[in-house]
Amino acid sequence: MTTELTHERVTEAAAFLEGRIRRTPVEYSAGLSERMGMPVWLKLEFLQITGSFKIRGAWWRLRQASAAERATGVATCSAGNHGKAVAYAAREEKIRATIFVPSSVDEVKYQGMVALGADVQRSSYAGYDDTEAWARQEASRLGMPFISAFDDYDVMAGNGGTLALECFEQVPEAQAFLLPVGGGGLSAGFAFVTGGAKRLIGCQHELSQALRLSLDRGQAVTTLPAVETLAGGIEGGIGALTFAVLRDRISEVVLVSEDEIRVATCWMAEEHQYWVEPTAAVTIAACLSGQVRLTGPAVVLVCGRNVSAGTMSRVLGLR
Repeated sequence: MTTELTHERVTEAAAFLEGRIRRTPVEYSAGLSERMGMPVWLKLEFLQITGSFKIRGAWWRLRQASAAERATGVATCSAGNHGKAVAYAAREEKIRATIFVPSSVDEVKYQGMVALGADVQRSSYAGYDDTEAWARQEASRLGMPFISAFDDYDVMAGNGGTLALECFEQVPEAQAFLLPVGGGGLSAGFAFVTGGAKRLIGCQHELSQALRLSLDRGQAVTTLPAVETLAGGIEGGIGALTFAVLRDRISEVVLVSEDEIRVATCWMAEEHQYWVEPTAAVTIAACLSGQVRLTGPAVVLVCGRNVSAGTMSRVLGLR
């Protein structure tokens, strides 16, 4: 595991992932462009293998696994997408993986991890932070190294770092990027590569605003009370390492409500005919909320598609 985030590490990760994962497309959004008054593209990262960007960081991190990690297997905690990515990468790298998940995990994500051969353990907690605390205790008891879903430099390099390189190549004229922020693994890697040269808009749930609180307090808010949300991937605290990268590089934070996330999820289906998970719709919600004012072309990251029919029924108000 690397002990710092470097541009060389990001380019190494990109070189390793080339040909192993998809180079996901960007799609011009006429609807958002008209609404925002500037050209807007969607980065369709939900079309990635395993259904989210998380495979980038998970596979790159497991590629760096030590001999001890390969011998004992690894443990991690996930709201779902990181766990599915770890399960896939662990199978490819022939490493045993144990994944601890909240009791609220989407059933499609749970079944996806199991199908890939991982040992998946549900916690008695609905929230991510409580589940991670339990997961770390269990990993220690089992003698298994614990891999963070976000607070890890290799994860940052793979997730946000390689995504940034790809976006810059695909939409070189983009001046702003809208990114989902949970633990910060994606946004920190992305922000590191931009180095403050681009406008980065972090999008969070108003009831779980760890980045906003961290910026206000000047230190990482690593745990938050659990909240009930369909967007479990952005629930919980931010990483100490990721915040150290983000604090001087993020341009602003936009907070959206649960209802706005539901509306944005439906908007994606109606406008672009894509069903995405509510977590992925947080960036769309930020645009539709009217809080974002663009002064140049923008890319909106849409990060995942792993969502069950039951969750989508709740989004549509059918349950």
